[in-house]
Amino acid sequence: MIYAINTLLWSDTVDENLIPVLEEIHALGYTGVEFPLFAPDIRKCERLGKVAKELGLSVTTCTCRGELENPASPDEAIRRHGIAVNKQMIDCSVALGSRILIGPYHTAIGYFTGKSVSSDEWQRTAESMRETAEYAAQNGIYMALECVNRFETYFINCIADGLKFIRTVDHPHYKLMFDTFHANIEEKSLAEAIRLAATDGNLIHVHISENDRSTPGAGNIRWKEVFATLQEVGYSGTLCIEAFGASLPKIAAATKIWRKMYDTETQLITDGLRFMQSWENF
Repeated sequence: MIYAINTLLWSDTVDENLIPVLEEIHALGYTGVEFPLFAPDIRKCERLGKVAKELGLSVTTCTCRGELENPASPDEAIRRHGIAVNKQMIDCSVALGSRILIGPYHTAIGYFTGKSVSSDEWQRTAESMRETAEYAAQNGIYMALECVNRFETYFINCIADGLKFIRTVDHPHYKLMFDTFHANIEEKSLAEAIRLAATDGNLIHVHISENDRSTPGAGNIRWKEVFATLQEVGYSGTLCIEAFGASLPKIAAATKIWRKMYDTETQLITDGLRFMQSWENF
């Protein structure tokens, strides 16, 4: 099992300022790290990827798209731009040494049409993702679709729809991830959602996120159910903590963090790692 942390806890930028963070999490016992890709620089990604490799940290990456780069847009120019940006994020993932790019990059986060996804929208977005997945495959990258709650997107909120969508995309490098925060809102059963995500080997990444986005294990996510089911389906990939604070204004605004969620970053990552490492005892 790989125990990882998303660096959005400290920064929304991938650069050398994260080197002390990598050294700290490695010293604590983390075996993986996840980098957010918003406006990355290939050379900086290569530099940080080299440091992660030297420390023996497994790397994953995450990204999302906005309204003007929406791969689901009916406007072909916007849609093509969204595909191009996703391909750039794949290039940056390669530079960082990542082999899995996760996120809700199939559509624009925070954008709503006021109605459900249409069949035309579903099909054209699947075509966008199929092209992107083919580019990912050419670069040795797997894509893991993130099902995000209804307050952030109207397009794929639950695992059942996520599984339906990746089957429409129908590409071996386009799979699923499971996020406990979003699932806690959208799923009737966390266990059943995990089992469904794991169908045909489609579950390739897991975000460990508390119901209030703070220290895992300190809230009310049904962790015993989560960990027991992950063991049941034979999951052995990465468990990655995704937690947010108020120190990054853009991220705090996007994730609606209006109060202090933990004592210090060191406290969160220390307690969070110990909690994840105890999963086999659940």
